[in-house]
Amino acid sequence: MGTSQFLRGYCLLLPDPVVPNLNALKGEEREHFLRDMAQLGDAVLAATGALRINYSLLGNLEPALHAHVIPRFSDEPLDKRTAHPWAYDWAAAQQFDGKLHGALLAKIREHLEAQ
Repeated sequence: MGTSQFLRGYCLLLPDPVVPNLNALKGEEREHFLRDMAQLGDAVLAATGALRINYSLLGNLEPALHAHVIPRFSDEPLDKRTAHPWAYDWAAAQQFDGKLHGALLAKIREHLEAQ
């Protein structure tokens, strides 16, 4: 799960080993990363009850491939509900805390293990 929980269940996916961008992965490695991203999205969707999942692969600030898996909810503030996730103040968001977010993390893991 992401350090900043600006939306409950926000997760990051990183490849192992780390590569600079998606184009650095070839064939099965690329397919595996994208499949993992979709499966993580399925798990976050099931665990959070979100309306949908936003996916983002940017890499403009961090030169290492990573995917943002962002659940979107009907109870988001109206001015944010249809805006891109960067409209949120990530620095002011609640930080991941095992005591607060542990149950949700366990649900996401449970869904991933069931896939």
